[in-house]
Amino acid sequence: MKRVLKWVTIGSIIFGAAAGGRVFGQTEKELAEEYFKKDDCSKAITYYTSVLKSEFDKSALKNYAHCIVRTKAWNEGEQFVKKQIKNDNLNAGWYYMYWGVLLDAQGKAQETLKKYHQAIGSFGTRIDQKREIAEEFRSINQPEMSLTALLQARESSKRNDLFQLELASVYRDLNQPEKMIDELLSYGTRYQNIEVVQNMLQDFKKDEKEQVLLEKILYDKIQKFPNEGFYNELLIWYQVQKKDFYKAFIQERALDKRFKHSGTRLHNLGILAIQNLDYANAGLIFDYIVKEYPKSQLYPVARRMAIFSREQQVKNTYPVNKKEVQKLLVQYQQLVDELGTNARTMEALRNMATLYAFYMDDFKRAVEVLELAIEAGKQEKSFVDKCKLDLGDIYLLKGEPWEATLVYSQVEKSQKDDLLGYEAKLRNARLHYYKGDFDLARDVLNILKKATSREIANDANDLSLLIMDNTGLDSNETAMKRYASAELLLFQNKRYEALDTLRNLYQAYQNHSLADEILWLTANTYMKLDSNQQALASLKLLTEKFGIDILGDDALFETARLYQEKLNNREEAMKYYQELMEKYPGSIFVAESRKRFRILRGDIIN
Repeated sequence: MKRVLKWVTIGSIIFGAAAGGRVFGQTEKELAEEYFKKDDCSKAITYYTSVLKSEFDKSALKNYAHCIVRTKAWNEGEQFVKKQIKNDNLNAGWYYMYWGVLLDAQGKAQETLKKYHQAIGSFGTRIDQKREIAEEFRSINQPEMSLTALLQARESSKRNDLFQLELASVYRDLNQPEKMIDELLSYGTRYQNIEVVQNMLQDFKKDEKEQVLLEKILYDKIQKFPNEGFYNELLIWYQVQKKDFYKAFIQERALDKRFKHSGTRLHNLGILAIQNLDYANAGLIFDYIVKEYPKSQLYPVARRMAIFSREQQVKNTYPVNKKEVQKLLVQYQQLVDELGTNARTMEALRNMATLYAFYMDDFKRAVEVLELAIEAGKQEKSFVDKCKLDLGDIYLLKGEPWEATLVYSQVEKSQKDDLLGYEAKLRNARLHYYKGDFDLARDVLNILKKATSREIANDANDLSLLIMDNTGLDSNETAMKRYASAELLLFQNKRYEALDTLRNLYQAYQNHSLADEILWLTANTYMKLDSNQQALASLKLLTEKFGIDILGDDALFETARLYQEKLNNREEAMKYYQELMEKYPGSIFVAESRKRFRILRGDIIN
C-alpha cells in the first residue's frame, strides 16, 4: 500500500509540472518572481526564459534583463533576445530595447544607441506602442530616447497635439523649461484643463530662473492673445502661489472687465489675501469692488472687508495708533448709517465693539454696540454666540472674570460639539490659567488637545506644555502664577504694568525653567510698544543663556527681523539670519531666513 501511494505522489508531481508549467501548484512566472525577489538570478533566468518563450510579458523581460546584468551572462542574454526578435516580431521592439540595456551595461554606447533606435523603429506606425516605450525609456533614465519615440509618434500620426503632457515631462527631465512650458500651455488652451497644468508646474516653479521664464512667457502670451483667458488664469494662480497679491489683482481686474465677472473673483482673491495676512493688497482689492460695483450684492461685504483690511493693518502696526482706530470706528459707523442695523452690517457692528473694548478702553460703548450686533444677527445662532464670546472678553478686560466664565460657559453649552464650543472651552481654560487654577486649566486643555480644529488643538497643547513644564517646581507655584498674571495684564492692554511684573519675575527666577519664557514675553511686549532696543536686549539675553532651549531659534529670527525691518541694519540682519541657518538647520525659520538673507545680499528674488 505504501509503494502505491509513493508512485501516486510522484506521478502527481510530474503531472503538475507538465500542466501549465506548474510545480507544487506554482506557475513558472510565480517561481521566477519568487527567485527574483530572493536575488537568486541564476534560477530566475531559467524560469523567465521559459515564460517569455510561451508568451510575451514586459515585466518578465525587464526582470530577465536585470538578472542578465547582475550575473553578467551577456552571451546567453543576447542569444535569447535575438531568437525572440525572430520568433516574436510583434514585440520585437521591447527585445531590442532590453538588448540595448544589456549593451549599455557593458559600456557599448554606440551599439546601445543603435538598438534603442531599432526598438522605436520596429513599432512602425503603432502610436500607442511608441508612447508606451517612451514611458519605459523614462523609467530607465533615457529621456532622449523617450523624446525620440514621442516625436516619431507625433510625426507618423501628423498630429501635433498628441502626448503633450508626456513631452512636457520629458522636456523637464532634459532641463528644457521653455519647451516644457510650451507643451503645457498648448495642452491647457486646447483642453482648458488648468488643474492638470498647475499640478505639473508645482515642482517646476521652485527654481527661480524657471519662475522668471514662466512669468515672462505668460505675459507674452497675454499680450499676443488678449482674448484667451487661460493665460491670465494661470498667471494669477502662479502669482497667488508666490503670495504676490498685487500682481494677481492686476490680472484679475483685467479678467473682471473682459469677461464681466462682476467682482466675484476679485472678492475671492481679496479673502485669500486676508488669509495670507496681506492686508494692504486686500484693502486695494475690496476698495476696487466698492468703487466699481456700488449697486451689487457684493457691495456691503466689500465695503466692510475694505475697512476690516485697514483694521488689521492698524492692529498689527506697533504701537497701535488710537487716532487710526478712531478713523476705523468712523468708517464702520458710516457703513452702518448707510445700510442700516441689519444682517448686512452685523459683522461691522461686532468689529466696532471689539475696537471700542480693546483699543479705546470704552467698555460701556463696546457693550452697547455688541447688543446692537446681537439684535441685528439674532436669527443666526452662531453669530450671537460669537458676540457672547466677545462679551466674555470684555468682562475679562474689565477685570470681571466670574462674569466672563459665565458667558463662555453659556457658549460651551450652546455650541457643545461645534468649533465655536471648543473655542469657548479654550477661553475658559485660559481664564483658569490667568487665575492660577492650573489643575482646572489642565483638565480642560486635555480635552481640547483632541479638538477637530488643528489651531485650537495646537493652542491647547502649547498652553498645557507651558503649565506642565513650569509647575511642581516649587510648592506653591508662585513663579507660574506671577507669569500667568503678567499674561492677563497683557490681555487687558496693561503693557507697562506687565513689563514691571516680568522684570521683577526674571530677577527673582533667572534659573527657573520659566526664565526663557519670561524673556520671550518681555521682548514681544517691547516690540508691541515699538521699543526695539529693549526688545533686542531681551532677545539677545535669551539667545545667550537659553539658546539650546525651544525658543532659541525664535529669538534669533526675531533679532534678525528687528535689525532688518525696524533698525534698517542690513549687515546685522544678515549676520543673525546666517547664524540661525547654521545653528538651527532644522528650524521652521530656515527657509524664510534664507530668502531674507538673499534679498539683503542683493540676489534677484522674483
